[in-house]
Amino acid sequence: MSRHAFITGAGTGIGAEITRRLHADGHKVTLVGRRSQPLQNLANELGDHAQPVMGDVTDRASIEAAIALASGTHGPVDILVNCAGMAPTAPFHRIDFADWQRTMDVNVNGVFHCTQIALSAMREAGWGRIINIASVASLRGFPYVSGYCASKHAVLGMTRALALEVATQGITVNAVCPGYVDTDIVREAIAGIVAKTGRSEADAMQHFTESNPQGRLIEASEVAASVSWLCSESAGSVTGQAIAIDGGGTA
Repeated sequence: MSRHAFITGAGTGIGAEITRRLHADGHKVTLVGRRSQPLQNLANELGDHAQPVMGDVTDRASIEAAIALASGTHGPVDILVNCAGMAPTAPFHRIDFADWQRTMDVNVNGVFHCTQIALSAMREAGWGRIINIASVASLRGFPYVSGYCASKHAVLGMTRALALEVATQGITVNAVCPGYVDTDIVREAIAGIVAKTGRSEADAMQHFTESNPQGRLIEASEVAASVSWLCSESAGSVTGQAIAIDGGGTA
C-alpha cells in the first residue's frame, strides 16, 4: 500500500538513500531540508510522487508549514523518518555551549517537533510509522563527540517512551542505529585525515572501521533497507527498538 513518507535531512547521504528506497517501495515521499538544490535534484531524479519542501527542524513553525504543504499534496503523513542531524567534534573541556545547544536543537528538539506535529494525523488514522535515525552513539559512548552522544541517547529514550504511549494505536516508533556509514561526510573526513597527517587512506579508513567487527563501513542502502522493513505491515509488532546496523560492534 502506498503511504506518505516525510523524510528530514533527505537531500544527501543516508536521508537521500532512505528517500530513494521508500519511493522505490511505492510510497509518496516528501523531501525535507534546509538547502533547496539537493532536495530538488533528488526530486527530479525520482520523478512522480516526490516533492521537495524546505524546512528547518529547529523551527517548529517551519516544520508545521512543511507538513501542511506536503499533506496538501500527498495526504496526511503516514511515515516519519527523522534523519536530519549534526555531529560536531571537540574535547569535552573545549565544547562551546553554542555548539552544544545547536546539536541539541537539531538532533533532539528537531525530532520532538517533527514527531509531535506528525503524530496527530497518525493517531487519527490509527496507523503510523516513526523511525528515528539514532546512530550507535545512542547505545555507547565515543570520545570527542559528547554532544552528539548525549543527543542520540536522548533520541533513543524518546523513541522508547513514545513507543509505549502509542502501542495500542497502530503506530510503531523505532530507532535505527548505524555505525559509520559510507557517505560523502565520512569520505571527506578520511581525505582530511590524509591531508593533515600524511597517513595513508587505508590507515585513515581504519579509524572509521575499527569499531565494526566486519572491518568495513556500513552502506547507506543497508540503513535504508531496515527503514523500508520497519515501514511495512510485517513489522507491525516491532516497536520501541534500537536496531543496530554496525557489523556486530555493539554485540
